[in-house]
Amino acid sequence: MDVRNIRDKAPIVEHNGTVPVWWMIESAEMKDLTAGGFLELVNEFEVAGGGAVDPHSHPTHEFYYVLSGRGLMKVGEEEREIGQGDLVHIPPDVVHTLRPVTDHASIHCFCFAIGVPGAGPIDYTHH
Repeated sequence: MDVRNIRDKAPIVEHNGTVPVWWMIESAEMKDLTAGGFLELVNEFEVAGGGAVDPHSHPTHEFYYVLSGRGLMKVGEEEREIGQGDLVHIPPDVVHTLRPVTDHASIHCFCFAIGVPGAGPIDYTHH
């Protein structure tokens, strides 16, 4: 499972020395992997304590960035705990799910996805 966090990166000072930047994905690192794709979605979501995202898949490179909380992320057969600041890459057509680590606290994420070339419309309400 590809999970990245700024705790594992040293900042690079950019913009004439005015801004520290932590590169979660290097420039053009996923260019070949996502070639011909398109920005499918950008959203935020929250999974309440005791809840879960139903296992599902879709033809996108999906990325979850954890804004707050902790959860158990399962991508394919691999499961691991994720928390604030983690960026998770979910490859196309791989079944994935997420649930908070406890019944008493939620996990809140920012999400964006890159559709694969030729992918048709995706119905996220029934997926």
